[in-house]
Amino acid sequence: MTTPPDASGQRLSAGALWNEGWYRFAHCQGSPNFGPRPAGAQIDLIVIHSISLPPGQYGGNEVQQLFANQLDWNLHPYFKQIEGLQVSAHFYIRRTGELWQFVSADDRAWHAGASSYRGRDNCNDDAIGIELEGIEGGDFEAAQYETLGSLCPAIAQRYPVHHVAGHEHIAPGRKADPGIGFRWPLLQQMLGWPAQCFPGGLVSKCDS
Repeated sequence: MTTPPDASGQRLSAGALWNEGWYRFAHCQGSPNFGPRPAGAQIDLIVIHSISLPPGQYGGNEVQQLFANQLDWNLHPYFKQIEGLQVSAHFYIRRTGELWQFVSADDRAWHAGASSYRGRDNCNDDAIGIELEGIEGGDFEAAQYETLGSLCPAIAQRYPVHHVAGHEHIAPGRKADPGIGFRWPLLQQMLGWPAQCFPGGLVSKCDS
């Protein structure tokens, strides 16, 4: 299991945002579902997902339990459909805006699956995955956008991020999250990043 470093240790300097790939403003819970990135991988993509367990129910700890391989498959009929699933994401943003981290961003989380984007396959190799508590096509809370709007620049401060996409854009036909309810123009406005950073046609071509 990936273990967050002790934030009180000397490796974290005053004011630093990151400690060996762990973000200081996230609640950290290590997941065993990760591995090393390939040699020379350029971490230049942020992938946005949506998840809730059971689907459409919010506020519980089932997502954290899933990523930690601790979910009781017998608690809900839906869980039997995903029994044995071993997945993770780097980050998870709850409806309240509360931020969790499960895998060091230096490492390869298991969030994208079979995928391709900007001419490269296997997006897990060079992407950072962010899960939003929600359903495909549903709306997301202002608090979630606020957290996402501060997290993405913090990631870009440490890693050479040039692209942000949804799971639906890197695995079209197989995945549909976060879906039509996600406000890409709002995210662009909050970040001030140019249109070429986002999937085509979703945001303004005028740079902020």
